[in-house]
Amino acid sequence: MDARDDGRIRTGSMLSGTAHAFTAIVGSGILALPWSVAQLGWILGLIILVAFAAITYYTAILLSDCYRTPDPINGSRNYTYMDAVRALLGPKNVVVCGIMQYSLLWGTMIGYTITTAISVANLKRSTCYHKKGENAKCHVSGNLYMLTYGAIEIILSQCPNLEKATFLSIIAAVTSLVYSSIALCLSIAKIFSHRKIKGNLMVMKAGVDVASSKKIWHAFQALGNIAFAYTYSMMLLEIQDTLKSPPPENKVMKKVSLYAIGATALFYISLGCMGYAAYGTEAPGNILTGFYNVLWLVDIANIAVIIHLIGAYQVFAQPIFAMHEKWLESRWPTSSFNNIYTIRFPLIIKNFTVRFTLARLLLRTAFVIFTTGVAMMFPFFNAILGLLGSISFWPLTVHLPLRMYIEQAKIKRGSLKWFMLQILGLICLVVTLVSAIGSIADISDLLKHAKLFHIQL
Repeated sequence: MDARDDGRIRTGSMLSGTAHAFTAIVGSGILALPWSVAQLGWILGLIILVAFAAITYYTAILLSDCYRTPDPINGSRNYTYMDAVRALLGPKNVVVCGIMQYSLLWGTMIGYTITTAISVANLKRSTCYHKKGENAKCHVSGNLYMLTYGAIEIILSQCPNLEKATFLSIIAAVTSLVYSSIALCLSIAKIFSHRKIKGNLMVMKAGVDVASSKKIWHAFQALGNIAFAYTYSMMLLEIQDTLKSPPPENKVMKKVSLYAIGATALFYISLGCMGYAAYGTEAPGNILTGFYNVLWLVDIANIAVIIHLIGAYQVFAQPIFAMHEKWLESRWPTSSFNNIYTIRFPLIIKNFTVRFTLARLLLRTAFVIFTTGVAMMFPFFNAILGLLGSISFWPLTVHLPLRMYIEQAKIKRGSLKWFMLQILGLICLVVTLVSAIGSIADISDLLKHAKLFHIQL
C-alpha cells in the first residue's frame, strides 16, 4: 500500500491498471470494426488500424509523465486530467478540457445504456428466430431493458471509487475477450466455408451499390471509428491516480498503456481484417448479426457484451461521481451529506459493513436515473456519441498531451522535435475534422427516421 505525499492509501497495481485501461479502450464498438475496414479497403484500413494504435500509445506515454509536475517522478500529484492541464497550461485551458472530457464520459454512459438494450433485444430476437425461423418478424422494445440496466447501475454506482471498482473492470475485460474471440472465430470459419478472401484494396471500391457521396461519408466515419477506438486519454490520469508506488506511477502506467493498447490492437486488427475478409463490402455494422447458423454461440457473445457493458459503465461513471462529490465537499465541508455512515449486517456475513454518505447514495442514484432517462428519450444517441468522440479526439488525445509534454520537457520552439510534434498534431486535427463531417452526415441521415423513446433495432 502507498500513502506517500497526500496520505491517501493507494492499492492499484499493474494488473488493476491494465484492467481499467483495457475496459476503457475496448467497447462493443469492436464489433463494428469489420464495417469500418470495409469502408476503407484493405490498404488504408490496415494502415489506419496500425498507425493510430502507435499514435495513441505515444501520446499515452507523454500524458503519463504529466501525473506529477514539474518532475514526472517526484513532483506534485495531478489527480485528474483537468488538474494536469491546470498545472502545466494554466486555468484558461481547464474549462474547455473539462467540458470535453466529462461530456465524453457521460456520453459513453448514455451510449452503453442504449447498446446494452440493443444487445438484450438481439438476444430476445435470437430466441425468436430459434422458434420461428430466421425470416420471422420478431419485434421487441428496448425501454424495459434500459430501465433494468439503469437499476443495476444504481446498485453498482455505490462502489466508493475507481479503485474499489477493479473487480468490475476485470469482469468487463474478460467478457470483452469472450465476445471478441467468438466474433473472430466465426469470421475465420466463414472464410474457410466459402474458401475466398473478400474485400477490395482501395477505399472508393467499397460498396458498389452505394452512391459516391455516401461512400465518402462512410469512409470519413470509418476513419474516425478506428482512430478513436484506441483512445482512453480521458481516463488515463484518473487510472494512474489509483496506482501505488514505488515503482513510480508513470513507469507503471507506461507499461499499462503498452499492454492495454497492444492487446487491443491485436484484437482490433485480427477481427477487423478477418470480418472484412469474411463479408467483404457487405460487412454488417455489428459483425455478430451476420451469423444465423450458430445462434447459440451468438447468444453467448451477446450475453458477454451485456456483462461487459454493465462493468464498463462504472469505469466511466466513477470519475464523474468523484468530481461532483469533491466539489460538494469543498463547497459545504460541514454538511451532513458528506458524513460517513456505517451499517452492519452481522446476520449476512460476519463483520460485514457498508459505509456510505448521503451524497453518494442520493446524487449518484439521481445521476444514473437521469442518464437512463436521456438514453430512453434519445435512443439514437450513439450517433451523437460518435460526433462527441470526433470532436474530443484531437484536443484530449493529441493536442493537450503534446502541449503539456512540450511545456514539461522544456522543448524549444522551432527545434526538430517541436516541428515533428506539431506535424503529428496537425495530422490528427485533420482526422478529427474529417471524421466529424462523417458523423454529422450520419446523424442527419439517422434523424430522418429516428423517434423519441423508440429504439431502432
